[in-house]
Amino acid sequence: MRKKNEEYTGPSGVLLVDKAPDMTSHDVVAIARRALNTKKIGHCGTLDPMATGLLMLVIGRATKIQDLLMSEDKVYEGTLTLGERTSTQDRQGDVLETREVGDYSETDVKAAFEAFTGEFEQLPPMVSAIKMGGVPLYKMARKGIEVERKLRPVRVTGFDVKRVELPEVDFRVDCSKGFYVRTYANDIGEKLGCGAHLSELRRTNSGKFTLDRSVTVAQLKEADPEVLMKSLISLAEISLMRGA
Repeated sequence: MRKKNEEYTGPSGVLLVDKAPDMTSHDVVAIARRALNTKKIGHCGTLDPMATGLLMLVIGRATKIQDLLMSEDKVYEGTLTLGERTSTQDRQGDVLETREVGDYSETDVKAAFEAFTGEFEQLPPMVSAIKMGGVPLYKMARKGIEVERKLRPVRVTGFDVKRVELPEVDFRVDCSKGFYVRTYANDIGEKLGCGAHLSELRRTNSGKFTLDRSVTVAQLKEADPEVLMKSLISLAEISLMRGA
C-alpha cells in the first residue's frame, strides 16, 4: 500500500470511453485499472447498464477534480416509448401499466417536452445510486422496498425532438448534473397522458468533452498501455479547455 506522503508516479489525466451496452460504469473502471495497471481511477457520472456513450475516467491526480468535472452539464440522445410505464422507468424494468397511445402530432409531443424546460424538480427513481441511510436506493428496490424521496432541482437548457414515429420518439436533451433521463421520459409520458419509458440512451457530451476523442471498451481491453497513455487528456489541457 502506498504511503500518504509518497508521491504518486502513475498515469494522470482523463480518459474518455464510449461505454458499451449491458455493462456497468464500474465494469469499465475495472477494465481500465487492468489496462493501465493502476488502481487510482474513478468515473464522472454513472451510466446505467442499458446506456451507451461518454464515460469520463479520472486517473491519478485527475481524481482530485472529479467533483468539478461531474458538475458540468450533459447532453444525451435517446428514445422513449409511449404507452408503457415500467418499474425502472426504462426498458429493463417490468411493465407496470399499459395505456392506449393517442394520435399525437409532432406539435403535441413537442409541447410535452416544452413543459420540462428551464429549472424544475424531479423525483429520483427508486432504481438509482442515491443513498438513504448509507444504502443505495437500487438495493432497496431489488428487495421490493420503496421509500419516500425528496424532489431534486434540475435544469434543461435545450431539447430537440428528432423523430416521432408512434409509439417511439427520438430526442436530444441538454441538462444539468443529477438529471435522470429515465424520469424525464416517464414524466413526458404522463404529460401526454399515455405513460412512457426510456428505451434507448446515449450520452454524447459532458461539459466540453465529447466522444470524438473516446476509445471503445474493446480498444480499452486490447490496447497497449503506452497507446492508451497517448489517449489521456492531461490536466494542463483540461485546464485550458475549461478556461481556468
